[in-house]
Amino acid sequence: MSHHHDSLLARQDPRLDISDVYLFRGSSGTVFVVNVNPLSGEGGFHDDESLYEIKVDTDGDAVEDLTYRFTFGTPDTDGTQRWELRRLTGAAARDRFADGEVLMSGLTGESAGTAEGLRVWAGRAGDPFWIEGSVVTAVKTGIAQGAVPDLSGLDPAAAVNLFADTHVHSIVLEVPDHALGGAGAAIGFWATTVLATDAGGWRQINRCAHPLLNTLFDLEEPERHIDFNATEPAEDRDRYGPELLRATERAVAATGAAPDPAAYAARLRDLLLPDILRYEVGSEARFGVEVRNGRALTDCVPEAMFQLVLGVPVGMALGASAATGTPRDVFPYLSAPVLER
Repeated sequence: MSHHHDSLLARQDPRLDISDVYLFRGSSGTVFVVNVNPLSGEGGFHDDESLYEIKVDTDGDAVEDLTYRFTFGTPDTDGTQRWELRRLTGAAARDRFADGEVLMSGLTGESAGTAEGLRVWAGRAGDPFWIEGSVVTAVKTGIAQGAVPDLSGLDPAAAVNLFADTHVHSIVLEVPDHALGGAGAAIGFWATTVLATDAGGWRQINRCAHPLLNTLFDLEEPERHIDFNATEPAEDRDRYGPELLRATERAVAATGAAPDPAAYAARLRDLLLPDILRYEVGSEARFGVEVRNGRALTDCVPEAMFQLVLGVPVGMALGASAATGTPRDVFPYLSAPVLER
C-alpha cells in the first residue's frame, strides 16, 4: 500500500490517516491533493481540534516556508462539514499556534474559489491509488530479507487492485502559480495531520510525501520507538538514512542490478530523503524511475518505487484503469465516488 494505515495512531482514527498525496499542474494553477480516511472514506474529516496541513518548501532546505491549513467542523445530519482554509508564511508556517490568514471557507462536497484563482474542494472520492497485493508483499519481503522478490504467486490474468472500489476523503487545493513563485519555481511538498493534546499542545499523527516509502522500509516501528510520522523532513537523512542504506544495499546485491550496491544505495537515499515531493511549478507532473517531478493521479508509482529500490523492473499486470473510478479533466480532478460492489 502507498501510505494507507502506516502508523498506529492513524489506524486508531483513519480520518487522520494520509493515504497519498499528489502534486500536478491543473487547469489554472498548481494542484495539491491530500487523501485521508482510506478504504471507505466513511466518517469524513476529523473535527475535534485537528489540523490538515499542506507544507511547502520554497528554498530547498526541507523546512516549510508556506503552510495551507485546513480545519473542519462537526458533520451535519447529511454528513457535510464546514471547512476553513488559512495561509501561514515564514516562521508562522512552522508554528501550529499561529493564526495565519483566513483565505476562504466552505462546505464539503462543494467547490469554492476566489477571484484570485484559489480553488478548494473537499469530500469523498474514489481512491486513485492501485497496487497488486501479492506483488507488494513479495517486494516488501524481498527487501526485508535481502533477497530477490518471489513473484511466483502472481497470475497476471488474475491481478487485482488491493484498493479496487474503495474510497477516500480528499482535500484538493489549486493555487495560482504566482503564489508559489511563478512558473519554473522549484517547490517541495508534504502533508501532515495534527491532533490537539490534553496538555494543550499538538501531536503530529501522520505525514506523507513519497509513495510507499514507509511501506517498503518499515520506518514506523512502535516497539522500537521509531515514529517516522512524528518527525520532520529535515531530520530524515540522519534518522532514517542508515536503514535505507542497509536495506537497499542488500536488496540490490541480491538482484545484481548494480556493480556497487553501496553506491547505488547512497544515491537512492539522497533521492528519497528528505521525504519531500519535489516539483517545478507550471510543468507536467510525473513520478517515474527516470523523472520524479510531482505526482500525477495516473502515475504508476508502485512500479516506479519497486524499480528504484531493487534496481530491476517489477510489473504488477495492472494499469490506471484498475483504480477506483476515472480521474476528471476538470477541477476537482479526482473521480466521483462509485457504488461499492
